[in-house]
Amino acid sequence: MKVTLNERTCVVERGDSPKIYSESGLLHKVKVALIDQGHDVIKKRMWKDGHVVDELQQYIRDRKWKFAIHDGMWNIRKCTEPFNQDGAVVLNVERWEE
Repeated sequence: MKVTLNERTCVVERGDSPKIYSESGLLHKVKVALIDQGHDVIKKRMWKDGHVVDELQQYIRDRKWKFAIHDGMWNIRKCTEPFNQDGAVVLNVERWEE
């Protein structure tokens, strides 16, 4: 799996990794890849940070609130579908610094 963090997107490419069937599992693997790249991130349910969203929606955010990665199409499709079928999924990045 290859994770590329850009200014406004996070591209997750499957490569030769096995299929992932849950959003939580995919976000966990993305979190681990970002930690390996040197980012200090956590995976969390969005509502626990005070965001007004569904109780099940999760995201990855920097511990110092610099950025957050989430699926912008969470309510339309599962992020694992394009990851498994097309080999890549594009997630949204929100930045709070500057």
